[in-house]
Amino acid sequence: MDSSPSPGAPRSRRFDGRRADSVAAARGFVRSVLEAAGAPPGPLDTACLLVSELATNSFLHARTEVEVTVRADEERIRVEVADRRPDLMPVPRTCPPNAGTGRGLGVVTELADRFGADRGGEEKRVWCELLLREGRPGAPSRWPPARPLAGPDTVPVVLIDLPGALHVTSEHHRHAVLRELALAGTIGDRLGVDPEELLAARDTCNVLSAAAQAALGGRRGVTGIRTVTLSLPVGSGPAVRLLRRVLESAEEASRDELLLTRPGLPQSQALQDWFFGQIVAQLDGALPTAWTVVPRDPSASPLDLVPWDEEEVHTSRLPTVVVDDDNLIVAVNAPAADLLGWDRDALVGRYLTTLIPDHLQQRHLAAFHSLLLTGRPRILGRPVPLPALHRDGHLVPVRLLIQAQEMADGHTVFIGQMVPRSTAFGPDPRPSHRRPAVRPAGVPEPPAPSAPPRRDAPDGAPDLTEFGRRPAAAAAAMAAMDRLSLLADVGRALADASELGQGLHAVSAHLVRRLADWCVIDLLDGETVERVGVMHRDGTRAAEGGIEGRLPPISESARGPLARTLRGAGPLLLGGRIPPRPGECGLDAGYRSLFEQFACASAVVAPLRARRQIFGALTLAREDPSDPFVESDLAFVDDLARAVALAVENQRLYDGTRYVAEPLQRDLLPALPRMPGLELDASYATSSVTTRIGGDWYDCFRLPDGDLALIIGDIAGHDLEAAITMSQLRSMLRGIALDRQEPAEEVLRRLDMADRSLRSATTATCVYGRMRELRPGDWEFHFSSAGHLPPLLVHPERGARLLEGGTGLMLGTGHDLPREGASVRVPQGATLLLFTDGLVERRGEDLDDSLRRLHDQALALAHEPLGALCDELLIRLGADATDDIALLAVRPGQTDDTGGEGD
Repeated sequence: MDSSPSPGAPRSRRFDGRRADSVAAARGFVRSVLEAAGAPPGPLDTACLLVSELATNSFLHARTEVEVTVRADEERIRVEVADRRPDLMPVPRTCPPNAGTGRGLGVVTELADRFGADRGGEEKRVWCELLLREGRPGAPSRWPPARPLAGPDTVPVVLIDLPGALHVTSEHHRHAVLRELALAGTIGDRLGVDPEELLAARDTCNVLSAAAQAALGGRRGVTGIRTVTLSLPVGSGPAVRLLRRVLESAEEASRDELLLTRPGLPQSQALQDWFFGQIVAQLDGALPTAWTVVPRDPSASPLDLVPWDEEEVHTSRLPTVVVDDDNLIVAVNAPAADLLGWDRDALVGRYLTTLIPDHLQQRHLAAFHSLLLTGRPRILGRPVPLPALHRDGHLVPVRLLIQAQEMADGHTVFIGQMVPRSTAFGPDPRPSHRRPAVRPAGVPEPPAPSAPPRRDAPDGAPDLTEFGRRPAAAAAAMAAMDRLSLLADVGRALADASELGQGLHAVSAHLVRRLADWCVIDLLDGETVERVGVMHRDGTRAAEGGIEGRLPPISESARGPLARTLRGAGPLLLGGRIPPRPGECGLDAGYRSLFEQFACASAVVAPLRARRQIFGALTLAREDPSDPFVESDLAFVDDLARAVALAVENQRLYDGTRYVAEPLQRDLLPALPRMPGLELDASYATSSVTTRIGGDWYDCFRLPDGDLALIIGDIAGHDLEAAITMSQLRSMLRGIALDRQEPAEEVLRRLDMADRSLRSATTATCVYGRMRELRPGDWEFHFSSAGHLPPLLVHPERGARLLEGGTGLMLGTGHDLPREGASVRVPQGATLLLFTDGLVERRGEDLDDSLRRLHDQALALAHEPLGALCDELLIRLGADATDDIALLAVRPGQTDDTGGEGD
């Protein structure tokens, strides 16, 4: 009920803050009081807006009885909202433009002249004032700062390598989901979540957000990877488990489209699982586990550990297009624009479908919308061969890699890197990268190092100095001019080197002469790590044990500093020894052993990272305990590592264009003829893991008697010699087939004999066949196979089957055994598919299972146009292929009397 009114006196009314309509009721009450007091229209509307925000905050977070008080006079308007939750003080959050929640207190901050929150007794009172006359509002207003909980009733939770931008995204998503659940519950749709549990979950979420904000010092927009310590109440584990369970129910509701809030994307969900898991585990006494050592699927690769930077897109040499969650292009670099025939500015603002062929647009839209609506990726993080659409209408074969990336404000974008199928993602590190350790000229032998202090740590918990908590040491700091000089010398050494190994060797020499005692450079290629250089200040002190060369892979159990750095953490400051862990993997054990050999007192390990990719790690170590690396050195070493990383990336891109031979191979592949009554299509894609030329090929041409020759083949090897042999065999086979119009098995017999005349014996597999029209629309395929995978015949109504007949030995064995032929009818509408093993074979998978997968996918696509069928097979089966792929398809269709050869 209202208090007794008098002119200018405050008026109050109580509302049930558990009901959503309490917000509208509070707003109506304030409006009626201010209208009766003759408040000006502008301040009146502003006051109604502000009380709406404050009352909504109480409804969402307190859910108790609410008292609204309003006072208006000639000087000011004051509105207060009091609830019975003094333990939940307002915690304003920095909200980027895309945030769907957390804006209420920000609105109050911007519109009110004064504001604040007071706690007393069993209630808290949040208030704001609007001044109606010119004048200073008095002392500046500020919300109570978020303070970390402290004391005997709290415990620390250490979050190692927390990625800032991804954390912001995940936190905003949690608050948005819980807010919608609370609002949905008011209309009777609780979505399977008990109201009391939801209120408890929201309280826990607010406690975690306040703890994170206090740990981050209020810098909610902080990016990069850092380690933070949350102070949480003892015994809050069950509350966090409840929050986790409520959010899992909400995610299911989102995937079922019962909520407006979209499900979290894979990397956001992965971080949330780790975040809650770390809190619960550490509250139960477990040791912390870094985010960078948690196994994740390819869509949450190290790329998503670095916030997106548009400038890096424009400086990247890889053709790159960036789209937002509306599928609009927001950034594109010059290589992508040149590849697709567009001006960069003309592409920005267009839908991505501008660059997608018509027959793939619906597939793209379905996959994109499915990702947004379900949070489940299909091709994120997997390089997929497909065609892009050039502005003039022709198709450009590319291998597309899409990654979801976080912006500094928590917004998500999707970055697509289009590698033309004449390149790949980087060759293996070349042996020439390795250089022996050399003692720089004029450097005397240092005294024997004293043993560093040894500090034991529990299993799995490295010394906290690794997390950048060492005090600064003035003796370790380099003068600013010295640092600039060293950066310039490093850049000059890399630029002047004729090849990467020489440049890395020169860089190592600079670093051990002027900054460290030891320098180690490790390069990363996929999951393979190769140590390409180890150098000491004293060239006579080389590390023992053959520590250069290929290292053990980055396994799921890898937890050491090197593994974390290669996954995106760092730079890390290491102090003292690295403690062993029971069951540690080979990579971790080897890195720890390296430190023991070095007798290191301190070290910095930094990722070689450039343009959102990690290429390896740089380790610098000092032996003297009185002159350690300190936290102030981290940024400088990170700058050095970025310079080295750019050199590695540039060299790999150069090697990709230097060693790749697909353009040569593509030039060797023929143009398909036009054949009346037949549709023809073919595709070729290189391996996603190699840039070397392969021996896969196809051929298709008309014979003098009117039949159509179809050929698919694969030469053993992936080098220039294989390409030469492929070209020779293809030419010989075409010549024999055109000259001797004989059955397929006889043509292959003659080809095998001719193969022996080549300068080196080479084995190869091949299918040669002839398509002959028996009557209009009814064709026969007579073929013979030399050790090749059988062709696949697919009919939309009759199913699919492998053509097992006509098999024989591969070419080049030297045995003159009889060869067999086989014939099969190919009716109108059926598709005959010839392919190489790169389309189906996968390491560790039985070939029968691989062929069965091809059978199922081809049958599912049997109704599609022939070009779409070939593209889809490459997309579905060709991603991550470790071998080249050649694909030749033919389908009897409507008779076409035009005839003639294609261009």
